[in-house]
Amino acid sequence: MTEVEVVFESAGVSPEALASLGEGHIAYVKQIRSEDVPGLFPQAPKIAPGLKLFALHAADGTPIMLTDSREAAIANAWSNELQAVSVH
Repeated sequence: MTEVEVVFESAGVSPEALASLGEGHIAYVKQIRSEDVPGLFPQAPKIAPGLKLFALHAADGTPIMLTDSREAAIANAWSNELQAVSVH
């Protein structure tokens, strides 16, 4: 099997413009470990290590909320009129 590299040529679209796509409309849910919380949510209280958590992020990557269930993250997105998508 061979590797295929796909290159996207932006045709004049800046990295900033790409980052703003979906802004105010799309959010994404990402599973994280509790060890990653301080870097994403510095204001969060200390959390025990080894926990599986879910972070909701704005389309530009800005962290919005942290929860212990994917369903709660999606519900929060919906309540803020955001379309939630998952990333792996």
